[in-house]
Amino acid sequence: MEVCYQLPVLPLDRPVPKHVLSRRGAISFSSNSYFFGGPAPRQLAKRRGAISYDSENQTALYIRMLGDVRVRSQVGFEPELRGSHPYLYVDFRTLHSPPQSAGPVSARNVRRLLSFQRYLHSSRFIRGIPASNPLGYILDDDYTGQAKLMLEKVGNWNFDMFLFDRLTNGNSLVNLTFHLFNSYGLIELFQLDMVKLRRFLVMIQEDYRSQNPYHNAVHAADVTQAMYCYLQEPKLAETMTSCDLLLGLLAAATHDLDHPGVNQPFLIKTNHYLAALYKNISVLENHHWKSAVGLLRESALLSHLPTEDRLNMEERLGSLILATDISRQNNYLSEFRTHLDKRDLCLTNGGHRHFILQIALKCADICNPCRPWKLSKLWSEKVTEEFFHQGDIERKHHLEVTPLCDRQSNSVANIQIGFMTYVVEPLFVEWSRFSDTRLSQTMMGHLSLNKQGWKEGRDKQEASTSRASKEQRTSAVKDSNSKELPQGSKRS
Repeated sequence: MEVCYQLPVLPLDRPVPKHVLSRRGAISFSSNSYFFGGPAPRQLAKRRGAISYDSENQTALYIRMLGDVRVRSQVGFEPELRGSHPYLYVDFRTLHSPPQSAGPVSARNVRRLLSFQRYLHSSRFIRGIPASNPLGYILDDDYTGQAKLMLEKVGNWNFDMFLFDRLTNGNSLVNLTFHLFNSYGLIELFQLDMVKLRRFLVMIQEDYRSQNPYHNAVHAADVTQAMYCYLQEPKLAETMTSCDLLLGLLAAATHDLDHPGVNQPFLIKTNHYLAALYKNISVLENHHWKSAVGLLRESALLSHLPTEDRLNMEERLGSLILATDISRQNNYLSEFRTHLDKRDLCLTNGGHRHFILQIALKCADICNPCRPWKLSKLWSEKVTEEFFHQGDIERKHHLEVTPLCDRQSNSVANIQIGFMTYVVEPLFVEWSRFSDTRLSQTMMGHLSLNKQGWKEGRDKQEASTSRASKEQRTSAVKDSNSKELPQGSKRS
């Protein structure tokens, strides 16, 4: 018989949102969840990915109910109030796009569904019917010829992820990551179930919010491709272990999982529950990590590994994702520079290899300014669009507008020039010291050209604005002089 305990007053003096109890992967306590109107304890324990405990630890109960997992529901979901700011009435998932008309299946879900052909092959595989090429049917059958040709050049720094995403019908992250796992032999080496792997990758792709202009699955795929390029560099290719490769690709694919399209300061000043959960420290990165771990466990991708190994991999995955916190950039950069100055990096040392993986992921995450101009410019416009969306929301709800997100005082060019100068360039200069290769030279060359391109564009825009303003003032003066003349008078 289940017992309901009387709960003390919860922090923030508000009820725990009911929808939290229905989240995938939520950790609940059977003695209390039913009390809050959630599913019955036995039903809760049977829910996919759920873990049920019997405990009287009320603090843990509250933290778990605020758990770091997403809500799988329709776009019409209305979030519970989590503070006094009016913005909190807004659902993050509809921040960057108008609500879709209600229908039996959304367009996004249709794009993400497995094709009938893949489903047929998968069902045959599950029933034990042998296939002539067990990997081929997943890798090749659903690719167009052009997408397959692109994958043959996946190590090319000019790889166009936007084109690849179109050719794969919006499934760039799934197809790219699966291909890389297979090309490294990680599927056989770690004895990964191909159906579980495909399911895991599909869930990752689904949990990126496609309405975000920048932080979406295409960005994750682009970072994964960049990470692959860095892993191919001689110093890394000669020293990285299979576990390092697996974690590097997983971290790249999940590093921004379920990104809400707003930054950490926004979550803090709106009293978002994630900011409270992680005490305002690496809020988004912790969320990405815990979300990735939730999907790993839900898919049971690594369930066949020893528990100690599995937990160790989850911790190392978190260490990599947490390194992408831009607020900690100077700490990592300073440590990297010190190692290079002392020349004491030894990649046969596991700790040093892990640190280089962290630096490689940081580089991959912000490498857009180092891409060819056509791709770099498109990424720049997308990230700035996302910044400006946040600023618009802040202004609409009378919040302090983040300077970087203020479209009234900023431009794409100014934002990118500052980003390149103070964030990207210092990191890639040190990476070039560490790995002085053709790729590093190519990236630094693109960075210099792109920075110059933004400066020239800004100067032209300022000159054009200045001319237009001057012409406007001249026109106003002429109109004023004309009005001063008496009616019917003529100039001598």
